[in-house]
Amino acid sequence: MVDWIVSDGLTPYENALAAMESRAQAIAAGEAPEAIWLLEHPPLYTAGTSAKPADLVTPDRFPVFETRRGGQYTYHGPGQRVVYVMLDVGARGRDVRAFVKALEGWVIDTLAEFNVTGELRDGRVGVWVQRPDKPLTPTGAVAEDKIAALGIRLRKWVSFHGLAINVEPDLEHFGGIVPCGIAEHGVTSLVDLGLPVTMADLDTALERCFAGRFGGELRRAPHL
Repeated sequence: MVDWIVSDGLTPYENALAAMESRAQAIAAGEAPEAIWLLEHPPLYTAGTSAKPADLVTPDRFPVFETRRGGQYTYHGPGQRVVYVMLDVGARGRDVRAFVKALEGWVIDTLAEFNVTGELRDGRVGVWVQRPDKPLTPTGAVAEDKIAALGIRLRKWVSFHGLAINVEPDLEHFGGIVPCGIAEHGVTSLVDLGLPVTMADLDTALERCFAGRFGGELRRAPHL
């Protein structure tokens, strides 16, 4: 049984981090079920364990939070669905690479619900979409934009942090960082791709596609 929690409004990052770490500890101790937490944050930047100071282009624009998840700088803000994934990877085979692949697959399956083809790229974290509507790259390749970011941490084999999918954030806000350390590609969202998708639409698709990658039964819960 996995608790499925959707929070309305904007959740302060510090509150989310404390709640997420507490729940992960409880899961590891066998005192709470696994959980998936869907929320939105106010505008902010987070720095993962591989973040480079030079990639924080405008450090005074939004609050910046150091975090121990994997990855580099990311942006969170209204219009972006953040999905915190607190699952017992130890009970699910202790294969971190397979777990990350399942997370990526979950995003790709969810995007497919809206006829969007999400793709993975070697050396580039996250999920990408081709943009034939944009000019070709200097090498003559089709332009590609990132639509979802991923970054997790494990503690006692329980995951926390997770992924972020762009529904309708202010894409200009990504300009304050080099997202995930990748400067040569852009960022997009479902609405930017011309799709009238709401946050509720995305949540429904995420819920529908979860079992295909992780199994188990989802149980709606009011809070973390």
